[in-house]
Amino acid sequence: MPLSACYFLAQATVPRSDVTTDMLVVFGVVGLALVLFLTERLPIDVTAILLIVVLVVLEPWTGVDPETGISGFANEATITVLAMLILSGGISRTGVVQELGRRMAAFAGESTRKQVFATVAATAPVSGFLNNTPVVALLVPVVTDVANRGNTSPSKLLIPLSYASQLGGMLTLIGTSTNILASDISARLGSEYPELHRFSMFEFTQLGAIVVVVGSLYLIFVGHYLLPERVPPRTDYLEEYAVEDYIADVAVVPGSPLAGGTVRDATTALGPDIDVVQVVCDEERSIAPRQGTPLEEGDVLVVRTDRNAITALEDATGVELVGRPDGATAAMTAADGVLTELVVSLDSQLVGEHLDLEWFREEFDAAVLGLRSRGELVGERIVGKRLAVGDTLLVQASPDALDRLARGDDVIVAREPPRPDYRTEKAPIAVAIMLGVVVVAALELYPILISALAGVVAMVVTGVLEPNELYDAVEWDIIFLLAGVIPLGIALEESGGAALLAFAVVEAAGPLPEIVVLWLFYLLTALLTNVISNNASVVLLIPVAAAAAAGIGANPFAFVLAVTFAASTAFLGPIGYQTNLFVYGPGGYRFGDYARIGAPLQLVLSLVTVLGIAIFWGV
Repeated sequence: MPLSACYFLAQATVPRSDVTTDMLVVFGVVGLALVLFLTERLPIDVTAILLIVVLVVLEPWTGVDPETGISGFANEATITVLAMLILSGGISRTGVVQELGRRMAAFAGESTRKQVFATVAATAPVSGFLNNTPVVALLVPVVTDVANRGNTSPSKLLIPLSYASQLGGMLTLIGTSTNILASDISARLGSEYPELHRFSMFEFTQLGAIVVVVGSLYLIFVGHYLLPERVPPRTDYLEEYAVEDYIADVAVVPGSPLAGGTVRDATTALGPDIDVVQVVCDEERSIAPRQGTPLEEGDVLVVRTDRNAITALEDATGVELVGRPDGATAAMTAADGVLTELVVSLDSQLVGEHLDLEWFREEFDAAVLGLRSRGELVGERIVGKRLAVGDTLLVQASPDALDRLARGDDVIVAREPPRPDYRTEKAPIAVAIMLGVVVVAALELYPILISALAGVVAMVVTGVLEPNELYDAVEWDIIFLLAGVIPLGIALEESGGAALLAFAVVEAAGPLPEIVVLWLFYLLTALLTNVISNNASVVLLIPVAAAAAAGIGANPFAFVLAVTFAASTAFLGPIGYQTNLFVYGPGGYRFGDYARIGAPLQLVLSLVTVLGIAIFWGV
């Protein structure tokens, strides 16, 4: 038995009554973190900053001084993740991922099984080398179009898209930020447990490949049968969002006080519940008109409001209700505007904001017609609704406006833009840079941190990315989250809290075989990941898992790998992983749809992963 294990067993004889105040304080901070992550009362980045402040303020008990509190920002894992996000952004600017998705889907036709295969085959391998969040964001419109062309419900393909990206992330060290963070924690614990070390680029690729194959076979041959058709094939957006119930045409009558005024004047006169989404003047349509758009007698305003306000328009001064709902519906499908869904992305300025239709129109040149929040259609009043990641907006906009939205970071356009603008000529350079980063790190010529940062510089020097695009490519929520949870993990270790939890595990395990305890740790991590961040899961559980393994005389590295793999399997709900949120609205899913397909997959992969770890590394 290793000396570290003997030391742990000696410590494990300390009675439970020796729980210290330091431990209790740190457990309290952990509890606060779990509550905030679960309830989402604060944005993730704000929660992370709050954790740093609380840990430092409570330094006498947590042991986290100001220098340790901000150490997460300078941590190797944090900087590496930041660099990898920028590299992924460079690849996405070239259109390589979208082109791969289209080519893999070309043969799928109307076979749902072939469509799922194309989705998985295009997603999983790429996610092994690029951050899976932008991969899913780029492929949502591609996969949706594949489904519509093949007369298949997008609901059959979008959850498999998200799950395949999570599976692919386990192919290499750089597949997810979780792997990089777990590698850093493993290296830090190496001084206490000789079996632990920093992961190499392909440390667990053999097991990752098995997980990808098993998970893919499940999604292709079983999973899609478990998913209901929430969104009909080639869905009519107007019908799906019940737009006809909230859209009306009103004409500016002769002598109206609105004649000679602007859209702003009309909005003020008709009331705050009225949003002008089109202006029709002499058969010319203005899509998402600006507030300064002039109005004349005879102009027709297409407005979006609630049922009560539509009725009130019959008595409004200066306008006449001339169409509801058929005329308005015809206006919505006019050729000069494109109807599509926009998904609020992770780093969007919309997150946490109340929906202001006027501001949205001015900022994005798009008119909002409907809203899905957490998969539920918001029917009546959408004005003032607080937006969250994954919320889906039905909008009408010009092709140019959609192109601009697709290039930005605020929303994911759920259907491919009419005229996508990619730097296709830079694609070979971007791929070569990414391969160079991987090869240099794999050959251990330089650490992944240095090769990734060199790749960032190369992306800018070669013109794949503009200097100002570096910041847009970073998901700052993830960076702040890492910076906040890293000192939390340090406090858990230094206070003895991790050892105490491990002691409890050892006592509870009793006579259970080591491989069963390993499996239970996998399940615990998987369940925790479904309610809080995957990065938070590895920070909290890897120290506990390593200590518990030493306590029962098992291999700590096997337990670290089990936690790492389980943290990338958030298959039971939409909130455990950001890619699950990205497909929530476009797929029309309900909360239980994720567990319906994900619970069997979670169980199968728990067995495959644990057995694979036992075979390759021993327990």
